[in-house]
Amino acid sequence: MTGLLDGATLTGAGLLGGVYLAFSVAALPALRRRPAAEAVAVMRGVNRVIVNPVFGTLFAGTALLAGAVTVAGALGGQPLRIAGGVAVLAGFAVTAAVNIPLNNALERDGDWAAFAPRWSVANHLRGAFSALGVVLLLL
Repeated sequence: MTGLLDGATLTGAGLLGGVYLAFSVAALPALRRRPAAEAVAVMRGVNRVIVNPVFGTLFAGTALLAGAVTVAGALGGQPLRIAGGVAVLAGFAVTAAVNIPLNNALERDGDWAAFAPRWSVANHLRGAFSALGVVLLLL
């Protein structure tokens, strides 16, 4: 059962990390080259369509799995599993604490200059946490 739990968590974290990487290396650089009003309109559209059952299940499901991996690691005295689960959860926490509130602020006021730098840093961070979680769980 632990292999299935770890595998599912690795898969979810890897998929989320891929989404975050795509934003970091393609979407955000492309948006930075557009006028602010256009970038805001595109990002608002992305934020609206990403709230869907597929992404929601991946996002929330991976967080739940990472929590279970962390508990299993603690019960089994497995520090790498604990660290891997915590890293994946940290990516979830960054999204909830930074990216989602910034998305909501962008929806309300459309201030691209205030949004883009902070959102970008948080996106890089959650991507790094996802990648770190995958590596630690593989070890």
